[in-house]
This record gives sequence, C-alpha cells and structure tokens, in this order.
Amino acid sequence: MLYLAALLVHCIPLAMGQYDICKSWVTTDDGPSWEFYACQPKAMRMKDYVTVRVDPAGITCGDPPERFCTHENPYLCSDECDASNPDLAHPPKLMFDSEDEGLATYWQSVTWRRYPEPLLANITLSWNKSIELTDDIVITFEYGRPTIMMLEKSLDNGRTWHPYQYYADDCMEAFSMPARRVRDLSTTSANRVLCTEEYSRWAGSKKEKTVRFEVRDRFAIFAGPDLKNMDNLYTRLESAKGLKDFFTVTDLRMRLLRPALGGTYVQRENLYKYFYAVSNIEVTGRCKCNLHANLCTFKEGSLQCECEHNTTGQDCGKCKKNFRSRSWRAGSYLPLPNGSPNACAAAGSAFGNCECYGHSNRCSYIDFLNVVTCVSCKHNTRGQHCQHCRLGFYRNSSAELDDENVCIECNCNQIGSMHDRCNETGYCECREGATGPKCDDCLPNYYWRQGCFPNVCDDELLLCQNGGTCYQNQRCICPVGFKGVLCQQSRCEVDKKDCDGAPAAGGSLAAVALGVLALQLRGWVEL
Repeated sequence: MLYLAALLVHCIPLAMGQYDICKSWVTTDDGPSWEFYACQPKAMRMKDYVTVRVDPAGITCGDPPERFCTHENPYLCSDECDASNPDLAHPPKLMFDSEDEGLATYWQSVTWRRYPEPLLANITLSWNKSIELTDDIVITFEYGRPTIMMLEKSLDNGRTWHPYQYYADDCMEAFSMPARRVRDLSTTSANRVLCTEEYSRWAGSKKEKTVRFEVRDRFAIFAGPDLKNMDNLYTRLESAKGLKDFFTVTDLRMRLLRPALGGTYVQRENLYKYFYAVSNIEVTGRCKCNLHANLCTFKEGSLQCECEHNTTGQDCGKCKKNFRSRSWRAGSYLPLPNGSPNACAAAGSAFGNCECYGHSNRCSYIDFLNVVTCVSCKHNTRGQHCQHCRLGFYRNSSAELDDENVCIECNCNQIGSMHDRCNETGYCECREGATGPKCDDCLPNYYWRQGCFPNVCDDELLLCQNGGTCYQNQRCICPVGFKGVLCQQSRCEVDKKDCDGAPAAGGSLAAVALGVLALQLRGWVEL
C-alpha cells in the first residue's frame, strides 16, 4: 500500500499534463523512497539566450553610409543609415533589444541599389542547445514584409538545414508549391512543410508587420482551438512519427529572398526604398531535456538542463556513471497524467544485467574494460546493447528498442546526398543545391539533371539580355548578334568585321564586367 509522504522536494502540485515535477519522496510498506515522474522545464522567451548572425558580409546597412526612403514617401529619401553613428546605425542586436516608449529599433539591410542582382540576406539564430517550440515564432518587419522568404531549421547546431516553412506573395511562382494554410492541415499532416501567402502580400507597412510560424495552430489540430485538450497533444507527440522532432530545433534561419515591393513591380528609378528591416523576433520554447529535468539554467554561455533520474549531459541524454545497467531512454508523456520517467538504474553484476533488446543471443565480457557487450547484433543494430543503428540506418521513433524494425534504412539519393548516412530523424546530408529528406529534390533556383545545378537564367532575377530567351533555366538562347551566358555580349565586340568597320569603344571592358556580373548572379542564387 502506498502512502503519500509529507516531505516533498518539489512541493508544487502536479498539474494534469504539465509534467513540472520530476520526483517526490514517498513512504511505502518497504520504507521511504523516491517516486519518479516524467518532467520538463517551463516555457520561456528563448530570444534572451540566442546568438544571432547575419550574412552575407556587408548586408547590414551603414558601411558606407547610405540614404534610404520608404514606400509611404518613396521620393523623400532623407533617412540615413550610418554604422559609425549610434543614432543612425541598425546592427543585428536591435532585433532583440527592449523598445522604450514604443520607439521601434531595428536591424536594416542595405538597399537594393544593385538591382537586378538579388537582394539576399540570412538571419541565423543559434542556441547551442536543443529547444522545443511551445508558441508561434513571430518576426516583426518595419517598412514592409518580404515578398519571398524561407524559414529553415537545424537539429544539429547548423551542420545541416531543412525547410520549415515557405512564404511568398505567389507560392506557385516562387517555390512551385500551392499555397496552403496551417489551419487546413489534418492529424496525419500536422508536420507538413508548406508555403503560405498569408504574410507576404502588401497591406501597407503600418498595418501588417508580422510574419508567423504558427506553432499553436499545429498544436490545435490535436488539442482543440483553445488548446484545452493537452492530454491528446502529449499523447500524439509521443506516438506520431516525427511529430516531436518537428517542434525541436537547435538553430533557426530566415532566408530573405525578395524585399517588400509596395504592391507594385520593381521601380528601377528609385531602388532606395527596397530593403529589409527587422525590429523584433519572438521565439517561445523550453529546453529539451528528454523529460528528465524540470529546470534549465544559463551557465557558461549556454543553456543546461538540471538533470534528474540519474541522467546527465546538456540534454540529459545519457545515464550517469554507475547507473548504466540498461540503455538510456528518454522519458515518456505516457501513461497520462504522470508519464514514464525511464530513469537510469544502478549497475549490478557484470553478466547478470546485459540487455540486447532481442537483437543478439550472445554476450561477451571484455576484461580490460570490465564491461559486458552484446555480440553479432541483428536487425541492423549495433552498440554495447544493440541499442544503436548501423551506419546507413536511423531509429524508428514509433518502434520500441526490442522491435525488429527499430532501424530504418536511410535510402539517401546517391546523386543528391553526400553519403548514404542520415541523422536521427532520417534526413540525409545533401550536396549543394539538393534538398528533401533523401536529397532527391532541388532547392528553389536549382534544376535537376543527374544532380542539382544552379539556374543559369530564369524569368525574374537572372534575365536573358538583349532579347534572349531562357530555356529550361539551363541556358539563354541568344538572338543573332549576341552571345554570352546571359546574351550580354555583342558578337561585334569580338569580330570587328560585324561592326561595319567601327570598333566598339570599351567593348572588351564591358564584356568582362557583364561576364563577372553573370557569375556573381549565379553565386547569389546559390545562397
């Protein structure tokens, strides 16, 4: 018979489905002992702990100083950005500062003075720690939202990146994807990557400023519109394949691909009104501690879980020394309401506690290491306890460790991927220009031809000049009298006989300049 004890280390009551207590001291007929629960830290503002990087170099305005104007007053260009003047500078840190008395402070890019060269900027947020999103990501733009942008995520501290959501005023034109809304997704597609037009169309800079990644709407698919049925959400997070990882990130990256145009086409006579300006980025989440900690603190420049259940590590991702009698496991939200702590247990005798999860029938004692290890692991497993997957396979999150199908083959595309190995979520490491879980697709502005190659030309940013036409984004078909990658070079500049004897002054210099520009354009698209 179990009696509740009066002595509790954590005296806050255990709320239904909140998982905010890791353990309590209880008394049984066998005496007092700890009772463990699955637990997790509270949600907090993650921007307070972020490191931000903006690239490419020189994309932040002010060096050298330059004028800019707004869509409201497109020809009154009296504003100035000057990195050497604190009152006129717009560095990246202003995306995360406190704005006093409603005065907006913001990071700002250079203007689109080099049009038609694409104005591209990346904003990368890094935590050096796995975090789980608990609310919408909200990005506030001053002077208009981008007409095209992407949000990407990383699960491995920026080594590999995966699309999170696409944004465009015309999704089909920008990304060859139909526009969709999160609220239209179903329980089987809640982690689908989609393109939305909701945050990109021009509505006036003073009216609509925010761009969202709708976490709450995806939660609502399971928990209801008011998020009252959290038990169902936690159940689905535990059971639906890939759903928990979908809301987990170590890094976020915003790829700004085309600035606000003011509801019109690009007006080349005034390019100083086209730029990016971000005043605030809100990211709300909790430290991922694998349900083994209810506290997360900022130590030595990074977030650290205060691990319970005899676990250790930045994410409580392994058992403490002398508590490794069985393989480490993350805690589980199930069964409700307290979940399963899956605590690490103290080691026993060497041979008596060897666990191979049904993937091996033999164990071997390694004398000089004083450990017992499984021999000849089957079902594509490996490791001391056959608890890991062989290279070229990844863990089936919907299967238990003793399932014969616990390891799934990566099936990386041999052409689009760097190798046949993938990460813990099944994503392969893609070659330049390739994307998708198996690297069998191409990023926007790339085309597939036994691999992904950057577009030579298109209908918007890499225009064929002098009346040339773009053929399948692979080459420009030039009219008579012109040649070059973008048909930018007159043939008479090379063969003076075609010029009626009149030499083209400065022709060779112009050809070189245009050739360099074409190469630069190709390099920008690869970003």
